[in-house]
Amino acid sequence: MSASRYTFSIKPQEALLILITMFWGGTFLAVQYAVTLSDPFFFVGLRFATAALAVALISFKTLKGLTRKELFAGVAIGIAIAMGYSLQTWGLQTIPSSKSAFITAMYVPLVPLLQWLCLGRMPGLMSCIGIVLAFTGLVLLAGPGDNLLAMGPGEIITLIGAVAIAAEIILISAWAGEVDVKRVTVVQLTTASLVAFAAMVPAGERVPPMSSGLIIVALGLGIFSAIIQVTMNWAQRSVSPTRATVIYTGEPVWAGIFGRLAGERLPMLALVGAAFIIIGVLVSELKLKKRRREAQKQQGEGA
Repeated sequence: MSASRYTFSIKPQEALLILITMFWGGTFLAVQYAVTLSDPFFFVGLRFATAALAVALISFKTLKGLTRKELFAGVAIGIAIAMGYSLQTWGLQTIPSSKSAFITAMYVPLVPLLQWLCLGRMPGLMSCIGIVLAFTGLVLLAGPGDNLLAMGPGEIITLIGAVAIAAEIILISAWAGEVDVKRVTVVQLTTASLVAFAAMVPAGERVPPMSSGLIIVALGLGIFSAIIQVTMNWAQRSVSPTRATVIYTGEPVWAGIFGRLAGERLPMLALVGAAFIIIGVLVSELKLKKRRREAQKQQGEGA
């Protein structure tokens, strides 16, 4: 006979990822304010330029040891970051926020799918269950409309952004144990900034007036972005892409909490979705362990 039980444990790295997810949710209102002062691509570029400068200042001495692998990894991750943030913001100009949130949430199932297709790594059973629960919660939280599958330009742009976010998580994990965290973070943030600024040209954007409000928000979010990227690069050395993805799905929950504090009110269906996401995060942390009786483990005994 065998006995099975579930155990729950959170690594320090996972706890930090949960914390930065709170930061992500908390920046939602700040970004909403920022896009009233600037076009989206310029603001994304300014935000990541500030973040790159912040990390470079605290890791200046280590930048001299930048390797070719770190440069390649940083550029690849930076392109994914720029596409994820910029395309999502660009898509919001033509589609409702609820539809954008649901399409962007596609990165949840895309991470294990891309991980399987590109790296040959199959996620565990509990991680798969957690992803399904969290994805269901995101659907309820976003409240998509009946015409979700009517893919126009805005929907396609946002979907490409979701693929980019999934690629970012996978790329960070692929190189996490082989590169210096500070050096690769500077490269990826710089790349993200340059790509976003370059995207201003095809988008027809111009540099907006540099008001004090825009500068303050850009500096604040830039510092947060620096902290988030350094933490992600460090934590995902030991946290799988699948588990990290489920943790990151807590972002809309925290955004809803901070929005409520600011006067917004979520409908009941959205609250149910938030509960599904939390359950999904918890389930993904469960591990099924089988234990046999000590007498049965001893070879030769009872034979």
